[in-house]
Amino acid sequence: MLNGSIEEIKLYIEGLNTKEQYRLIPELLSDGRAGVRRIGKTLQGKLKKEAAELERINRMRVIEKELKKKGYRLVAGIDEAGRGPLAGPVVAAAVILPEDFFLAGVDDSKKLSPQKRELLCRDIKEKALCYGVGMVDSGEIDRINILQATYRAVGIALKDLSQKPDCLLLDAMTLPGCSLYQQSVVKGDQKCLSVAAASIIAKVTRDRFMEELHRRYPVYNFLQNKGYGTSEHVEAILRYGPCPYHRRTFIQNIRRR
Repeated sequence: MLNGSIEEIKLYIEGLNTKEQYRLIPELLSDGRAGVRRIGKTLQGKLKKEAAELERINRMRVIEKELKKKGYRLVAGIDEAGRGPLAGPVVAAAVILPEDFFLAGVDDSKKLSPQKRELLCRDIKEKALCYGVGMVDSGEIDRINILQATYRAVGIALKDLSQKPDCLLLDAMTLPGCSLYQQSVVKGDQKCLSVAAASIIAKVTRDRFMEELHRRYPVYNFLQNKGYGTSEHVEAILRYGPCPYHRRTFIQNIRRR
């Protein structure tokens, strides 16, 4: 088949699996035609990237695998979004992934573009054993403080799971009053696959909420700032006053910058 035209070779390669493509690389690179050699170089680069991504994902499985060796069968990764903004809820997500879960690109949600997060969020929800989401609004945050509100959001997310976990993996946090075994991991959304998956669901859920708020209160530009204290957002609060979704305990001392 490699004796065919460039387009025929491309179509042929597209129909092969990764192992079959890998075996063809030496032959493609040694072909007398420059166009075929370019196909080989492109394929070689693509497969190197895929191998590096597989290695990265496997590193993110290590902690979950160690917990499962200890007998924990259903490990829930947990993360939150929205502890720092001046407006909107705090959102937590809990995710239990199957052992064979693989999804290229899963990472700390803050490292991903909004478009990438949306795509990954959809795929995580489809492939996860189960997931749960918890949300605590700005009024409750003002009443009980952001730390307690975060704990409450995590608790809601855990209750929202269709399967009960026997172990929790959290991003630099410990949940008080919880009888389940917990492991807190600093930068867990970068080191643990299930925590990274939870960070994506939490972030996407909260961003969608803030985008809906933007339609109701466009003067604050929640579409862009998602409730965080940008200079533009602070100026809007000072000019128009707060909306019902602003956290009064967060904005009581704001000043012009």
